[in-house]
Amino acid sequence: MDSMHGNQEERLDALFRAYRAACPEPEASANFMPELWRKIEARQKVTFSFGRMANAFVTAALALTIALGVYMSVPNANPYSPQSYVEALAEANPLDTPDIVAPVHIDRTDPGR
Repeated sequence: MDSMHGNQEERLDALFRAYRAACPEPEASANFMPELWRKIEARQKVTFSFGRMANAFVTAALALTIALGVYMSVPNANPYSPQSYVEALAEANPLDTPDIVAPVHIDRTDPGR
């Protein structure tokens, strides 16, 4: 059983040697770190500008929502709707109109007599 285990380790070592030979480690040049930081900063600028745009949009939407809420809550602020729907119905059909409130005549005689 040890010979089988040892054989697998040798095969794995041979595989690692072949991998190292196929993919050599790159040598770092003098511009390696400046180029790396340039790439990182370029990617951060794109993400940062998108984040700033999204934050500005959310802030503008919140401000507009608050402004419309205040505008609609102020009484008589909307010239197209000076009264509520219930007030408009009450004004159109007042309770003291004779056709709505009329005396009711009840016949109390027994129909069977």
